[in-house]
Amino acid sequence: MNFKVIQESHSSKINMQTNTDLIIDLKGESNFAFGELYKKYFGMVNHFVNNNNGKTTDAEDIFQDTMLVLIQKLRQDDFQLSASIKTYIMAIAKHLWLKKIRNSYRETEFTDLHDNKFYEEITLSIEQEKTYWDKLQFYMTKITDHCNRLMHDMFFKNKPIEQIQKEHGYSSKHNAQNQKHKCVEQIRKVKEQEEKK
Repeated sequence: MNFKVIQESHSSKINMQTNTDLIIDLKGESNFAFGELYKKYFGMVNHFVNNNNGKTTDAEDIFQDTMLVLIQKLRQDDFQLSASIKTYIMAIAKHLWLKKIRNSYRETEFTDLHDNKFYEEITLSIEQEKTYWDKLQFYMTKITDHCNRLMHDMFFKNKPIEQIQKEHGYSSKHNAQNQKHKCVEQIRKVKEQEEKK
């Protein structure tokens, strides 16, 4: 697969594509589709892997493996898109990375891609990821507007802390991180209250 940056003239194409068009492109192993997914979602995968004892080179491997698994899922006869492409990518990437850690960094065997149990685990991971994002979105409706915008930029748009600092007008990176912790604490309290109901 070739993840080289695609020419800018194509940048508006993805905005006009529906999920269906993107799926068709992916099934055909379109370099354009891979490039767009890489630009949009590699940062999230890289962040997850780096926060879980990995390196950027590991994240690159996991992202490519994720694309292979995603294509296999898309090609299944009974496949129906039940979540966003982002949810699928993150669920598959998390599953692959955690499996790799559990197996003492053993490479994911190619035979895994043809194993029904492997795909059952991936499907479960996708459902868990959907539940996580659904709950997070609900919790965010219960926090202050400022925190909602901040958390949305961090978790859904995956903006770096330096960009958050600039856009939200914080005087330092440290202040931005402090506000992030306060907002996460708001979400934690909402989560605890909801779980008591």
